Amino acid sequence: MCRFCVQRLESVFVICFIGYALGSIKVKGLSLGTAGVFLFALLFGYLCTLPGVKEIPVLGKMYMADTSDSKIASFKFISNIGLVMFVTSVGFIAGPSFFHNLKANAKSYVLLGLVVIVSGGLTCWVIAKISGMDASLAVGLLSGALTSTPGFAAAKAAAGAAKESLVAVGNGVAYPFGVIGVVLFVQLVPKVMKADMDLERSKLVVKEEKAETKKTFTGTLLKLDDHGFGVFALAAVLGTIVGKIKIPLSSAGLEGTCFSLTTTGGCLLVALILGHFGRIGKLSVMPDQHTLKLFRELGLVLFLVGAGIPGGADFVANFDIMYFVYGVIMTIVPLIIGYFVAKYIVKLSLLNNLGSITGGMTSTPALGTLIATAGTEEVAAAYAATYPIALIAVVLVSQFLIIFFS
Repeated sequence: MCRFCVQRLESVFVICFIGYALGSIKVKGLSLGTAGVFLFALLFGYLCTLPGVKEIPVLGKMYMADTSDSKIASFKFISNIGLVMFVTSVGFIAGPSFFHNLKANAKSYVLLGLVVIVSGGLTCWVIAKISGMDASLAVGLLSGALTSTPGFAAAKAAAGAAKESLVAVGNGVAYPFGVIGVVLFVQLVPKVMKADMDLERSKLVVKEEKAETKKTFTGTLLKLDDHGFGVFALAAVLGTIVGKIKIPLSSAGLEGTCFSLTTTGGCLLVALILGHFGRIGKLSVMPDQHTLKLFRELGLVLFLVGAGIPGGADFVANFDIMYFVYGVIMTIVPLIIGYFVAKYIVKLSLLNNLGSITGGMTSTPALGTLIATAGTEEVAAAYAATYPIALIAVVLVSQFLIIFFS
């Protein structure tokens, strides 16, 4: 194995170790948690951009610094693998209660998904108009502020080759706070509200009769393997295929553009369906819960490492203090508006509220933090219910802003 490949693998584990240590530090009860991994990955990516730096000293060893496209692409591959593992796990975990929860709160989740994205889009438009910023740059900031890869891709497609670099600049500047801001928000709100987490968890748990009935079949169901790796892989493959299906958007101004669930949305949808039914005939299609928890955490960490290293390089290369401030505003405004709409208009319980906010903000890292904060995986159902709405809305809003306001 080449030296770079070995050091790339080592660097992932080094970043995980230091990142977890950083994330465990608590200040007034708040911590970065797994986002500490992202923060250190950003720093690692930043060090790679320093002039003349060939190797980075970490824990007494020297790690090669290389920001060439081929090397950065390898970390993006790690990020994609991690994302598939995370969202597929979330889908399986949320599946048993998802459809019952969606049926009970469907209008609320649809409204929240739209409120979060539309308020972000309006904030983006106002900032662009006041500052005179190019629409492509502003929408790039929005995609970073919402940590939305589909929104980023849609914005680049709408901007065209001439201005897609502006979209990339905005995304790179706003993305780091887009991650960290939501992570801190879902921890801060319960503390400010002095929430009784036992009470909030009791409001959140939704059990479906079918989910309980499925347990009686467990002993007689056939399994591909004891841990459920086989059916997990099946969900990932089917999800990837579903995510590539393109739906043409033929409305005014959107000729030639298409919408797709992407790999993230496809894997989430397939895993939700398999998790809901739990079985196909006598074949179990539900992985072991320990497997799901392990893959969820491992997937999240790999995603944060893979996104953080190129993110750090992009952040440094494109940093501008005003762009950063605008990105912070585009993250905070939708968070606050979404929270108050969920609390006072649709009257969701606190954990359903925060779960739906992480889905509306399309924030994968924040969901991981919220699960740890809430002490229950049931919050994943609210995330999964709001996420598809937000996914569709952010693609449409990103294209609309560029096409109609450029």
